[in-house]
Amino acid sequence: MKIKKIPLRTCVITKEKLPKKELLRIVRTPEGKVEIDLNGKMNGHGAYIKKDKDVVLKAKKSKILERNLEVVIEDSIYDEIMTVIQDGEKNEK
Repeated sequence: MKIKKIPLRTCVITKEKLPKKELLRIVRTPEGKVEIDLNGKMNGHGAYIKKDKDVVLKAKKSKILERNLEVVIEDSIYDEIMTVIQDGEKNEK
């Protein structure tokens, strides 16, 4: 039986290589808008971050995500990311 390959992506904050399911994709659309890509199929420049509250806070403080996507990210986007992570934690329990 053939072993299925698990796609790995690198978190732009922690530089860890993790399976896609453990990461959240943030996308800068061609229009310049920043959105959370829950399906992993959106058009635009994407960056992966670990589904961890501490990582999101570090991203907000250090502006690594802003540099990676080359756009200013408003606080509301970070709040939305935190909500998505919290909802994911509730669904796992």
